Amino acid sequence: MGLPPLKQLVEAALVAAGGPLTLDLILALFPEEERPTRGDLLGVIGELQADYADRGLEIVEVAGGYRAQVRSSIAPWVARLWEERPPRYSRALLETLSLIAYRQPITRGEIEDIRGVAVSTQIVKTLTEREWIRVVGHRDVPGRPALYATTRKFLDYFGLRSLNELPTLTEIRDPEFLIDGELGLEAPNPEVGEGKTASESDV
Repeated sequence: MGLPPLKQLVEAALVAAGGPLTLDLILALFPEEERPTRGDLLGVIGELQADYADRGLEIVEVAGGYRAQVRSSIAPWVARLWEERPPRYSRALLETLSLIAYRQPITRGEIEDIRGVAVSTQIVKTLTEREWIRVVGHRDVPGRPALYATTRKFLDYFGLRSLNELPTLTEIRDPEFLIDGELGLEAPNPEVGEGKTASESDV
């Protein structure tokens, strides 16, 4: 079987993968003797991005590599294909995630000091299960509390290549930004909202 045209193969891989692909993962699709250069791959990815400029799909670079995705302006309509509604998150969860993203590494106690209320175990569990945050160490103080930081999956989910692409703190202080803005998060989430601690009931 002959090798398909490079551009077609890369396009098919990005569409079929269901997630970001690094250049190394794409290169691994080829027999060693027919493997293109990284420059060749970047070239065809650039061509695909141009080809998709006026389509409902787009090729984007995120922290985990390159992926094909529904264009954000089209996503609300395409989402109607699925009966299950996307998760909705409480303001308490969004505030906690924002503090971790902007102040990392940070302890749970430091988050509580800034927010002025307790961080529920359910919030930490939800963020950890989604693989948006992880423990990266422990603060060298009595009790050695865990230090939390964001993950590559956090960047991928929000379409970011690095933390440098996070919105500015001025934008993030806008109460409406986290709910309706560029990060595309929604609040409150009935699943997260239930079981909040009393200290978070007014958040």
